[in-house]
Amino acid sequence: MADGDERVGAFWRGLGLPGLIDVHTHFMPERVMAKVWAYFDTAGPLVGREWPIAYRFEEAGRLAVLRGFGVRAFTSMIYPHKPGMARWLNGWAAEFAARTPDCLRTATFYPEAGAEAYVRHELAEGVRVFKAHVQVGAYDPADVRLDPVWGAVAEAGVPVVVHCGSGPAPGEHTGPEPIARVLARHPRLRLVIAHMGTPEYAEFLDLAQRYPGVHLDTTMAFTDFAERAAPFPKEERGRLADLGGRVLFGSDFPNIPYGYAHALEALERLGMGEEWLRGVCYGNAARLFGVGRSRA
Repeated sequence: MADGDERVGAFWRGLGLPGLIDVHTHFMPERVMAKVWAYFDTAGPLVGREWPIAYRFEEAGRLAVLRGFGVRAFTSMIYPHKPGMARWLNGWAAEFAARTPDCLRTATFYPEAGAEAYVRHELAEGVRVFKAHVQVGAYDPADVRLDPVWGAVAEAGVPVVVHCGSGPAPGEHTGPEPIARVLARHPRLRLVIAHMGTPEYAEFLDLAQRYPGVHLDTTMAFTDFAERAAPFPKEERGRLADLGGRVLFGSDFPNIPYGYAHALEALERLGMGEEWLRGVCYGNAARLFGVGRSRA
């Protein structure tokens, strides 16, 4: 266990919440997770610095920890880095969600032949959220092969958590401009910008102000670890407060180099107030994903 774990429950109880909703957690096939951890261990170029994994347990242990924190709903953020991988990951994620009722069924996609077909299949089967990772996938989100995918997802109103900011290391297609081209074509998309768009915070706040379907997740943002590399600009806190209804708590569990409580306490020390925290840590995601009400 990590430092501060015993404080997590007290945090959400103190806000009068029924628990937490974490929109950015990683559950993957075990051999894929092992490769991800091995990459973090080497501090590879997409990581860029030492990054110890705080919750390196087998799957059942990770689930027990997350549930012990009082997380009532979470995701299984999966992402391909090459063609032919997304469909296989989606199959695993569907099975995982079927045996893990508190997990929002998650799927992914890649710019490849057949992407529209398997995305439409996932939509028909009741997928709750997609993950797109522009940095790891090294693809242009505005690739014409993805245009029908974005169109189908926008029409269905299913949120997409997209890592498109240039942190922790920039890629050829990261930054606000490529995803802005996607939004210009599909303005009704419900996008959740991972990591608050770090380090291009201001530019992604601009997109959130321009497009009502754009949300931001707090994954790793505001923590000591993130602030050392890419501090959130103090002059943008007003806009952060104004957009509070579209800010969602995410942790990156289990792949974080600090205790889970620190991510929550980093939000608290922003001084936005309890109403803002209640929305970020539970209410906003409950509304976006329909948690706690019938989906019939």
